[in-house]
Amino acid sequence: MQGTLLLGIDIGTSGCKIALFSEHGQLTCENTVAYPVYYPNPGYVEQNPEDWWEAVCRGTRALIETHHINPADILGIGVDGQGWAAVAVDSDGEVLTRNPIWMDTRSSAICEELNNTIGQKEIFDLAGNSLKPQYTTGKIRWYEQHMPDMYAKTDKILQSNSYIVYKMTDAMTQDYSQAYAVHCFDMKRGCWDSGMANALGINLELLPELAACHEIVGTVSAKAAESMGLIPGIPVVAGGLDAACGTLGAGVIHPGETQEQGGQAGGMSICTETYTAHPDLILGYHVVPGMWLLQGGTTGGGGVVRWFDEQFGFEEHQKAEATGTSALKLLDDSIAQIAPGSEGLTFLPYMAGERSPIWNDKAKGVFYGLDFSKTKAHMGRAALEGVAYALRHNIETAEAAGARVQTLKATGGAANSRVWTQMKADITGKPIEVAGSGMETTLGAAILAGVGVGIYKDFEDAVKKTIRVKKTYSPNESNRTVYDEGYQRYRTLYETLKPMMR
Repeated sequence: MQGTLLLGIDIGTSGCKIALFSEHGQLTCENTVAYPVYYPNPGYVEQNPEDWWEAVCRGTRALIETHHINPADILGIGVDGQGWAAVAVDSDGEVLTRNPIWMDTRSSAICEELNNTIGQKEIFDLAGNSLKPQYTTGKIRWYEQHMPDMYAKTDKILQSNSYIVYKMTDAMTQDYSQAYAVHCFDMKRGCWDSGMANALGINLELLPELAACHEIVGTVSAKAAESMGLIPGIPVVAGGLDAACGTLGAGVIHPGETQEQGGQAGGMSICTETYTAHPDLILGYHVVPGMWLLQGGTTGGGGVVRWFDEQFGFEEHQKAEATGTSALKLLDDSIAQIAPGSEGLTFLPYMAGERSPIWNDKAKGVFYGLDFSKTKAHMGRAALEGVAYALRHNIETAEAAGARVQTLKATGGAANSRVWTQMKADITGKPIEVAGSGMETTLGAAILAGVGVGIYKDFEDAVKKTIRVKKTYSPNESNRTVYDEGYQRYRTLYETLKPMMR
C-alpha cells in the first residue's frame, strides 16, 4: 500500500517526465520517455502530439508495473507542458498535423504583417506580450494560409497539456496559464477578446473555454485507463504551462520570488501580484490564482549542455563507463578547474535563434576568443557562462520594467550542477536556493492536482508541506568584476554581430 499519491506529467521538449509524489512532496518514482523533434525546413521545429500521448501511456504503465503501484492510491493527476503549441484537432479529437513547437518561427512574415496592420502597441496593450512567431497566434494563421484544407477541418486548437488532458478525459480545455500564447487573450481582464480576435483573424470557436489550472475538468476515462495502466475515475485538473508549474514546484507563490529555469530551455519567472509587462519579455498568468508571472525565456539552457556533451563528451563518457560515475559530473569537474570568465572566451548560446529579450530567430551560437591556449574545458565553462549571461540580461530587463527580483529558486536538471548554479549566482548577483533534484515541474503539476482534489487547503498549505530548501548559493563578490566584464563583452558581441545574423 503506497498511501496517498499524486501523479505529475510533464510534456517537455526532449521527452515526457512522469512522476508520483506523496502528499508531502516526496518523490515515489519517476521515469522519462523520449520522443523525436522534427526539423523539416529552416525555421520549422515540430513534434507529433500522438508521440506525446504514446509516451504518457508507456511511461505511466512502466511506473505502475515496475514499482508495483496500486492505481487506486492515485488521487489526482496534473499535467504541465511546453508553451506556444498549436495542436489542431478535428471534431473527433484526432490530430490533423504535427505541432509546431515553441522554437518554430515559420510564421515570421505573418506576424510582421499583423504588427503592421493592427499595430504593435495595440496588440501589446491588450495581450501584455509582443506578437512574435514563436507564439501560438501566428501558427494558427499559418495553418489557415498554408494548410487551408486541414484548417477547414480544425475544431479546436489545444496546448500541449490540454491535449493530454483531452486524451485522458475527453474534455477540451484551455488553462489560464497557457492562454497568453494567443494574443486575443486580455491579460488584464483574463478573458478572450472578440475585437482583437477579429483583428488577428482568429476564430474564437477554435479556442476552448478557460479553466483554472487546479480545476478538475474531468476524470480518467475507461479507454485512457486501459492505455495508461490506471483505473477509471481518477480526477484530472486542467494543468498549466511547464515554466509556471516549475515555478510552483520551486515554492514561488509570493511577489518577488523568482524561479530560475534549468531545463532544455533557460530563463526565469518572476511572481508579481500586479500587471507588469515589458515588450521584450513574456507575461502570463501563474498557475496560482491572482498572480502573474513575468518571464524571460531563452533557447539556451540544458539544451546547450546536451549539445556540448553530444559533440565533445566522448572522452568523459568513456571514463564514466569505466569508473561508474556520471559523464556530466566529469564535465562539471573539468569546468571547475577553469577560472571564472573562461580567460576571455565568450559564448552566445543562441543555438535555435533566441527568444527574450532580443527576439531574434536568426541569432546564432558563437564562441569568441579562441586561441591555442583554450581547451575543451574552457569551451564548456564559456558555454555555461553564456547561458548565465542570458539569464542576467532577462533579469535586468524585468527590473527595468519595475519587477522585484529577490532570491532565485533553481529548477530543472541544471540545478544539480554545483558549478553552474554558483556561476549563475555570481553572474546575476542573486542568491539561489535549490529545493529539489530536477523534478520541480512535475511536482508543480502534482500540487495542482492536490489542491484540486482537496489534499491541500490552498497553495500556501501545499508549498509548506511539499517544498524544502536543500542548498543555498550566495554570490561570490570576488568574481563580480570579471563577470561584469564578461557580461559586457557578451552584450557587445551580440550587438556587433547582429547585422550578420539575418
